[in-house]
Amino acid sequence: MIATTKGGDVWPSFVRKLIASVLCVVAGLAGAVDVRVLAPNAVKESIAAIAGRYELASGNRVVFAWAGTESITKRVSEGEVFDVVVNAAQNIDSLVAEGRLVSGSRTDFARSAIGVAVQAGLPHPDVATVDALRQTVLKANSIAISSGTSGRHVADVFQRLGIANQVKNKIRQPPSGSQIAELLARGEAELGFQQVSELLHASGVDFLGPLPTEIQLYTIYSAGLHASASAPEAARGFMKTLASPDAVEEIKKTGMESM
Repeated sequence: MIATTKGGDVWPSFVRKLIASVLCVVAGLAGAVDVRVLAPNAVKESIAAIAGRYELASGNRVVFAWAGTESITKRVSEGEVFDVVVNAAQNIDSLVAEGRLVSGSRTDFARSAIGVAVQAGLPHPDVATVDALRQTVLKANSIAISSGTSGRHVADVFQRLGIANQVKNKIRQPPSGSQIAELLARGEAELGFQQVSELLHASGVDFLGPLPTEIQLYTIYSAGLHASASAPEAARGFMKTLASPDAVEEIKKTGMESM
């Protein structure tokens, strides 16, 4: 026999509230969408954590694909479609100019300095000043630099320091998206340069510090809305979360700065 409450209501109020809550959740899930994001490894740790917050708040799911900055630019330029493209700011601008990304959608959310690392357990050479870094590079038996923004800048620094010809045969430059920390950890290079966010917490390496201020280059990371996004409103919501105050803590954890 089903008990009734005063007035003949079959269900107690708390049961009705519970049912209403469940129905709201089910309705929300029914309207949930996947937000497809192509992003560089340099921001992987931070935006994956930020995405978790976005998913809890929105009910949507963020589906990531990871690559290097140059690879991302090439893939999108050649026609791959994602809802959100994350890349170095200048690469976002070039994709906007091509019409691949929506004009005015660029959302800056973090910037990263370039850092230096060695295999864990090796002596820590001095990289604190320009002259000290120059001597460290000259003494290194092998040097790894990326094929992205940081690698191009480091190559320019070697030119400015007048040591490009002396070290050119020592340099290893793997394809876009490769992790310099992994080469160092395997002993395939003695000294490595990449974004601080890719070196700071990497296993098997010791982070020596950022490039000296006089030769430092900050890469601004931005998100852009794809012109053919299948979930544009959800994508804009995710981009807004990337640049929100709630994202600052996750960005700083990885050695980057919020914008």
